[in-house]
Amino acid sequence: MLPNDPAILLSVINTRLRDYYSSLDALCEDMNVNKEELIKKLSLIGYEYKEERNQFV
Repeated sequence: MLPNDPAILLSVINTRLRDYYSSLDALCEDMNVNKEELIKKLSLIGYEYKEERNQFV
């Protein structure tokens, strides 16, 4: 289960992307997370996914 707080969520997602997943799609599929909802939630605090970096910046 992922945290609801966007700042903590950002940290968790970026850590997992760095350590375990080659893409956001792979993370979302493996963790059964709605990609669009995740992107929207993190955009509320000013972050967007950068595929070339495989992280939210």
